[in-house]
Amino acid sequence: MKQVTLPRTCPESWQEVYHYDLIEIYGKKSILGHTYAYNNRRKNVIELIQKVAKPGAKILDVAAAQGNYSLLLAELGYDVTWNDLREDLVDYVKLKHEKGTIRYAPGNCFDLGFDEGFDVVLITEIIEHVAHPDEFLRKIAQLVKPGGYLVMTTPNGEYIRHDLPKFSDCPDPSKFEDLQFKSNADGHIFLLHEDEVRPLVEEAGLSIIEFRLFTNLLTNGHVKTEYLLKVLPRSVVDSLESLTGSLPFSWQRKLHKGMAVLMQRPARS
Repeated sequence: MKQVTLPRTCPESWQEVYHYDLIEIYGKKSILGHTYAYNNRRKNVIELIQKVAKPGAKILDVAAAQGNYSLLLAELGYDVTWNDLREDLVDYVKLKHEKGTIRYAPGNCFDLGFDEGFDVVLITEIIEHVAHPDEFLRKIAQLVKPGGYLVMTTPNGEYIRHDLPKFSDCPDPSKFEDLQFKSNADGHIFLLHEDEVRPLVEEAGLSIIEFRLFTNLLTNGHVKTEYLLKVLPRSVVDSLESLTGSLPFSWQRKLHKGMAVLMQRPARS
């Protein structure tokens, strides 16, 4: 994808997502923990998609914002549909588009009336921003064609530095409706735990194919380890990430910030 510079006059939404591109994609802002964590999440997402879908498959990227996943997947040969509530981001994504097939479908993805389901639907760092994650997942599942896949990432609620409530511990999630859909960490409402993801997936009529936890304390730059990221080679950081990924799952749930889930919608009988 192309690296862009913002024009002098542009929508406020462009300025917001460009701030994240400077950190996550262009490496122009020194928040190494954020950069490492983003790249790690992207690596896991692409790996999961490539395990189940070949180039040419139709992918819907929901709430795709600045379109980095959409653009990368298009470059890898997938037929990608970008979606976000913010229609004014379409032209920002187009500035970065360099090659590959990408379509634009701004608006509420549940109201757009797609002609057919998608081979893969991607929801990255979204479900923690909605007041009713159970309803959200059920609706998203309907956008996946029978036999297709859903890839979801979300913060791991059991990570030792997280302190937001579990969705299953809240008797009335409707009280959070006014807080939902904010596009940054301040908009996190619930953080899902592994033991509540599985029933949510089953209620949505899906099955879990693979469940991953990733991005440890060091990779995040947490507990004053940010300065280590400035001096350690990337290979060392990646090796330590692999090490914590080989620990017993009960330990991983406390040490890893990110969660990725690969799900499948049953094929028609």
